[in-house]
Amino acid sequence: MSNTRQSATLLISAPDKKGLVAALANFLMTYNANIMHADQHQDTSENLFLMRIQWELDGFTLPMDAFAAAFQPIAAEHNMTWKVSLSSRKPRMAIFVSKYEHCLVDLLHRWRIGELNCDIPLVISNHEDCRRLVEFNGIPFHVVPVTRENKAEAEAEQFRLLEEAGADFIVLARYMQVLSGEFVKRYPDRVINIHHSFLPAFDGAKPYHRAFARGVKLIGATSHYVTEDLDEGPIIEQEVTRISHRDDVEDLIQKGRDLEKVVLSRAVRWHVDDRILSYSNKTVVFD
Repeated sequence: MSNTRQSATLLISAPDKKGLVAALANFLMTYNANIMHADQHQDTSENLFLMRIQWELDGFTLPMDAFAAAFQPIAAEHNMTWKVSLSSRKPRMAIFVSKYEHCLVDLLHRWRIGELNCDIPLVISNHEDCRRLVEFNGIPFHVVPVTRENKAEAEAEQFRLLEEAGADFIVLARYMQVLSGEFVKRYPDRVINIHHSFLPAFDGAKPYHRAFARGVKLIGATSHYVTEDLDEGPIIEQEVTRISHRDDVEDLIQKGRDLEKVVLSRAVRWHVDDRILSYSNKTVVFD
C-alpha cells in the first residue's frame, strides 16, 4: 500500500454466476465499508469467478475478529473459497538461499527501504557464504547442510526453525536444493521460487547453458509457486531480455541475474500484498 490507512483485503473464488459482485458489495455496505479497490476476473473455461476487494477499516462497523462468522453464510451460499487479511499484520517471510546472493541482496534491500511490507524472521541456507550479509541486516542466519543421505533430517530441522519463527511463507532465493513432496504439502501456494529460464523452456538444471547451446535470441526468468512437480508450479511473473550470437554463457548468466532479481521481487511483493489467486496450476494477479 502506498498510504497509511488501515485496510482489509478479501480474496475469493467461486463458481461463476450472476449476483456475486452484488452479494459481496451488499455485505460490506451493511457494515459501512469504504471500498478502496476492487478487481475481478471470470475464467469462462473453468466457470470460475475470482475477485479481490480492499476496504478501509476506519468506519467499518464489523469487528474483524467477528468477520469470519458474519461472512460464512454468504460464502457457503455461493460456494466461495476465501481469505481475508489485514494491512496491520505483516506476513513473515523466510528466505532460503544457497551460494548465489543476488536475489537475496535485492530482497533485503527492498525490505529495508519498506518496499516489501513484511517481516523476515530468519534466513536458512545449506552453506555459510551469505552469513555476514544476512547478519549485517540484523536477521538470524541458520545453516542446515543438505545431502542425499540426510535430506529428511535436514528438512525436519528446517520445519522446526520455520515453526519457531512463525514463518507464513518461504522464498527460494536461488536455493539450489529440490524440496520434498512433504515439504511442499506443508506450504501450499506459500513457497515462491525463482527459476532462471522462461518456463516451460529449459526447466531443470543449467538452463543458461542449454539456452546458449540452442542458440536462442531471448532468455528469461520465471517466478512460480512450488509444487511437487519440479518447475511446474503456477507461474506468478516472467520477464525476458534479448541476446545475440555475440553473447557467451557468462553473458547470459550476467543478463539473467538482473531478470531474476526483478521477477522474484515482483512475485514476492504481489504475494505480500494479497494480489494473487492460484487455481488450476495457474494464477490471477490482480492490479
